[in-house]
Amino acid sequence: MKIALCQIDTTVGDFAGNARKIVEFGQRALAAGAELALFPELSVCGYPAEDLLLRPAFKARHDVALAEIAAALPAELPVLVGCLESAPGPAGRALHNAVALVHGGEWRIVARKSLLPTYDVFDESRYFEPWPTPEQNLVQIGGTKFGVVICEDGWNDAEFFEQRLYGLDPVERVVAAGAELVVNLSASPWAAGKVAFRGRMVEAASRRHGVPMIYVNLVGGDVELQFDGGSLAVQPTGAAFQPVVFEETMQIVDTSETWSERVAELPRVETHHRAIVQGIAAYVQKFGFDRVLVGLSGGIDSALVVTLAVDALGADRVAGVAMPSEFSSEHSVADARELAENLGIEFHVLAINELQSAFDATLLPLFRDTEFGVAEENLQSRIRGTLLMAYANKHGHLLLTTGNKSETAIGYCTLYGDTNGALAPIADLWKTEVWELSRWLNRDRVRIPQNSITKPPSAELRPDQLDTDSLPPYDVLDPVLLALIEEHRTVADVSAATGMPVEDVARLDALIQNSEFKRYQYAPTLRLSERCWRGRRMPVSHRFRDA
Repeated sequence: MKIALCQIDTTVGDFAGNARKIVEFGQRALAAGAELALFPELSVCGYPAEDLLLRPAFKARHDVALAEIAAALPAELPVLVGCLESAPGPAGRALHNAVALVHGGEWRIVARKSLLPTYDVFDESRYFEPWPTPEQNLVQIGGTKFGVVICEDGWNDAEFFEQRLYGLDPVERVVAAGAELVVNLSASPWAAGKVAFRGRMVEAASRRHGVPMIYVNLVGGDVELQFDGGSLAVQPTGAAFQPVVFEETMQIVDTSETWSERVAELPRVETHHRAIVQGIAAYVQKFGFDRVLVGLSGGIDSALVVTLAVDALGADRVAGVAMPSEFSSEHSVADARELAENLGIEFHVLAINELQSAFDATLLPLFRDTEFGVAEENLQSRIRGTLLMAYANKHGHLLLTTGNKSETAIGYCTLYGDTNGALAPIADLWKTEVWELSRWLNRDRVRIPQNSITKPPSAELRPDQLDTDSLPPYDVLDPVLLALIEEHRTVADVSAATGMPVEDVARLDALIQNSEFKRYQYAPTLRLSERCWRGRRMPVSHRFRDA
């Protein structure tokens, strides 16, 4: 059977747009000779719809859209599409996360999701009722008995996972019930390493159960979440149909053929680039902005963000502003200007010396007889933040925040200053990864000035300031932060693993905990790792310390 893997980018609540896309891809699938078309999880309404799912009007509009899709799709082509279904009964949630078979102008529900993730960025048990009998998720199409599972349903294989989250394995159930081929309709967010991991997982399940597995995943950006697509098909021998990542596409797989590839993944730095570029472009497009703005300090973080913005939108839709103070080095503006010229973007310089003097004079009655300190340093950042927001408001730009994960982890940022912005593209990249990606962007030609990459990092808020005045070098700092934040290791364990003295690790751990209130107010961060800020749910105020 020729099966179309329709890897589409949906928008939450855009029922008309999602319906048009499903119909368009269905028509393309038929024209390409497909005998069945598959679409991702919740394609009709978009994913994740979150509390919109609590609104009866949302479900009603969904049902209208599903009927319209059924009427408009080619009648001769069977289609499996992710959708909503009302969950009958006086108890439990009102909805099932479901799959409809659309054929001959009609639709009917043929599968429902059993495993509802409630961890990391997921909270599906808030909205959906779990399906207790996944062995019923069978449908006969073209003489083949398909087992249909939905996303998390395929992530609980007893032989693949050392620690299972659920006692139920829907894939095992549908195969035991007679499925000759298993399809997984998914909306699985991307993180580094996810494509290869999914490939190994699906391959292991196919080999264990002795049936082909087809996995169709959502693509596109939804604020913080990035969906990579990565749809694939695997036979029990391990032979695979190679996934395409970060692209909306339709692929035809023929189950009568023997596939010859193995699932591979792009280099980590390249997938970081593609994910961030997709995230910026999707955010700007889905929120209706035309251009973006970045404050350019001459440093590496803002240089990387503005370069990624150019890759996402084009140079004509990106502007940069340098805002030197009395403490800014000569190379700061020069590096920012060189960067802007390399990229071909609009560039402005707004010196803040006079504004800073005016603030100092106004605050003098309150600051008299005190030493220059953090308040004065942060004031410079807040002046810059105000100017950037004014420019963005006046010209209809979206302001991008330029902080990285290392800085946000320990609170090395100023609320209402350099944290200003609607989206934080690199706040899930460690500083060492910022340098890695910047060097990769310069692999063919110099885009980011070499001086921005090689000069010692500095906030330039006081004379001769360097980040290393108060922090370890980032190649020492980042492994410690990663172990504390992403691996949840104790202070003592991290000290033993990294060689950093216990008291220094404890100080960094305290900085992380004490900075939670800043991250609570931080701009939405594009998710690149398995433990991004959105998925980390820590109390903003607590007193627990393990050292």
